[in-house]
Amino acid sequence: MSATPLPPSGDVPAPKTCDASGMIDIHRMFRRGFGEGPALVRLVADGDTGHAAAVATQLETLSLGLHAHHEGEDARLWDALDERAPSCAVHVERMKAQHAVLLEHLRALDGSLPAWRTSAGRADAEPVLAALQGVNAAIAVHLPDEEANIVPVMEHTITEAEVQWFSDHGRRSIPKGQTWQQLGEILASQPDGGDEWLHTHMPAPARLAWRWIGRRRYAQHRARLEGR
Repeated sequence: MSATPLPPSGDVPAPKTCDASGMIDIHRMFRRGFGEGPALVRLVADGDTGHAAAVATQLETLSLGLHAHHEGEDARLWDALDERAPSCAVHVERMKAQHAVLLEHLRALDGSLPAWRTSAGRADAEPVLAALQGVNAAIAVHLPDEEANIVPVMEHTITEAEVQWFSDHGRRSIPKGQTWQQLGEILASQPDGGDEWLHTHMPAPARLAWRWIGRRRYAQHRARLEGR
């Protein structure tokens, strides 16, 4: 059962202070991206370093994004919830423990990718696959828990300005030159393919740029990932 956000006094539910649904949108991207990671790695033929580089870059970008997502929460979210929603303390402590587990698997992934990028060898792929298995298992525990027990409390304790800080912090983790690819992955992970997200979060000129430039670049990106 999801957490019920209450003020520290436990009297009546507090008014909604922000829209934290963007957390769930980004979670969808991490689920999809890391979830397809093992299949993408296995698509790479032994010794095909060009294909391995494309997949390794994708996984590195996802890892950077999840590191930044969690670093932002560690820096700005947990203390705020402890102060403003003390009844959420047990959930906050569980989130911290889950972050620590995920960090171990992400570091294993980060450490295994360079060798595989260089060789595209099957032996070097095995540590990558093992790390991805760990990341995906940890995500399967952490993200639903956070969505059920943290996001509802955020929406009654965290301000829109603070939500925007988290969004900006995550966006800064995107490597230069990969903005269209990252946007495409966010859109592709949404239930409707991203149409609603695009209209909600992007102004008209940016939507037009996506249609004329970004969509084509994202298709090229996916072709490289899938070895087409």
